[in-house]
Amino acid sequence: MVALNPPHSHGYMPNAGYPEVRAALARRLAERTGLAFTGEQVIMTTGAAGAINTVLKSILDPGDEVMVLSPYFPEYLFYIENHGGRVVMVETDAHFQPDLERIGAAITPRTKALILNSPNNPTGAVYSAESLRRLNPLVCDPMIVISDEPYRPLIYAGLEPPEPLSLIERCVLAWSWSKAMAIAGERIGYLAVSPRLAEASQLLDACTFATRILGYVNAPAIWQRVVAEVPDATIDVALYQAKRDLLCGALRSMGYDAPRPQGSFYVFPRTPMADDVAFIGRLQTEGILAVPGAGFGRGGYMRLSLTIAKDAIERSLAGFERAIRRAA
Repeated sequence: MVALNPPHSHGYMPNAGYPEVRAALARRLAERTGLAFTGEQVIMTTGAAGAINTVLKSILDPGDEVMVLSPYFPEYLFYIENHGGRVVMVETDAHFQPDLERIGAAITPRTKALILNSPNNPTGAVYSAESLRRLNPLVCDPMIVISDEPYRPLIYAGLEPPEPLSLIERCVLAWSWSKAMAIAGERIGYLAVSPRLAEASQLLDACTFATRILGYVNAPAIWQRVVAEVPDATIDVALYQAKRDLLCGALRSMGYDAPRPQGSFYVFPRTPMADDVAFIGRLQTEGILAVPGAGFGRGGYMRLSLTIAKDAIERSLAGFERAIRRAA
């Protein structure tokens, strides 16, 4: 006779996810952050994007403001506008670190959230612990920080990234395994609400309901089981680091301003001409595809990806050199 309820069977589950998976991840969060997380403060989501949309659906009224640090992941703008919010752009400093004076000046009574993305897409910058500590007193009720961290495991040269949850009291975490495991086509992640947030219980109830009504219903069942078993599974970051060093070193030798990213799998060099879109067109004639910085809110730059094969980067170098010579 076949059991009607075999272990790990597929059936309806709580919208927040399997309780035992949430509890396991909460224990790891508690170890990592020093905060008293329980499974009730973790909601399994359809990736970090699902987590962010769930939070924004839960906290925004029409016209409420969400700050985004520039350069930024372009889809943030759509997420915010999906839920009636208004995007407030705040420039980072010359090293792509949060500019605390600009953030403070941009806060209004309608500010509901600030989205942080560190390591950052597109710049690869890792926000410093000092920046996060100085940010903490600026984040007052009803404002929260949404820390979007899909690239956190992809850190170079032994750098230890700071924990926004530990340093910012009014913080929620949007996590995804799609980048760490190099499975970008799969969508599995979680939302963690800091136990220090006074309204944590109400926010978790709202986010659980939003998970259902946004059509996610619940995160993929099989992938919940997978990440509970191997939560720290990560691609060999040394492969990305070798390609980063190859590409940045070669670009610098040609005259490009190409700082080495601290994390993620992107490089964000300046374009040798102010019109980044025009320069991208020149690269296309060399068989090189890049994304103009204007698409991330910072013209005069371009985003290059390290996810391609090393020999493809090597073959591209002559084209990069011809393009910069033509721009001189």
